[in-house]
Amino acid sequence: MFGYLAADTSHLTPEELARYKACYCGLCRSLQDRHGIQARLTLNYDMTFLILLLQSLYEPEEHGGDEPCLVHPFRSRPWQQSGITAYAADLNLALAYLKCLDNWEDDGSLLALGEAKALQKAYEDVCARYPRQCAVMQESLRELGTLEKDRREDPDAASACFGRLLGELFVWREDRWAETLRRMGDALGRAVYVMDACMDLDGDAARGRYNPFRRWYGLSDNRERFRAMLQMLMGDCLRAFDILPLVQDVSILKNILCMGFWTQFERKYGEKKE
Repeated sequence: MFGYLAADTSHLTPEELARYKACYCGLCRSLQDRHGIQARLTLNYDMTFLILLLQSLYEPEEHGGDEPCLVHPFRSRPWQQSGITAYAADLNLALAYLKCLDNWEDDGSLLALGEAKALQKAYEDVCARYPRQCAVMQESLRELGTLEKDRREDPDAASACFGRLLGELFVWREDRWAETLRRMGDALGRAVYVMDACMDLDGDAARGRYNPFRRWYGLSDNRERFRAMLQMLMGDCLRAFDILPLVQDVSILKNILCMGFWTQFERKYGEKKE
């Protein structure tokens, strides 16, 4: 994804921060165990959010440890995992593979092509395990790619593609919570896409790259426009979130949705920029 689903760690208690880092380290270890050392390069905090969310909802058995790793060989790091960690690691790998292909097709990046080839076998394994999720990922990104190639400046259509993708990834099981998770993921995916487009607008306009907000470039009231759109989408996300019977780690999840998500936006569009 884009790196916006990270906690504002300055507002976590020491216990919450330790828990958050342990789940992140568990994801990192799962990526290596399931897909090899190179898979660790795809790691980001976005999937840690999904782990915390699904674990809070389904309460699976967890296990963990406290030991050094390849990234931190001289200092022990606590880690925790569950079956949901493995699910998130697989999806993390699949998203990274598809992103590499997108970079190759868009920019002709040989580095991205090489990375895709290195991840291809692992990606095929993930597709075999999760055909529903991978089919929606592929179709959603294909539709988004068509919008970008056509230079169609339609934020609703573009964000809907990523919303559909993330909504499907949130559904670990087709059960009583599937549609609520799908709605939450859809709204959050739309918000993440809009946030990324807002953050990249200046650079995309300067380089002539696609951005669904290109016609808004340079407008003085963009902060208010973007904030209103994002608040509406995050409101939809939080309404679905509040339906879920979450207890464990709920304060970390709320931190990510209500504070961490806004960190980069406030840094760029906050009052101090005026």
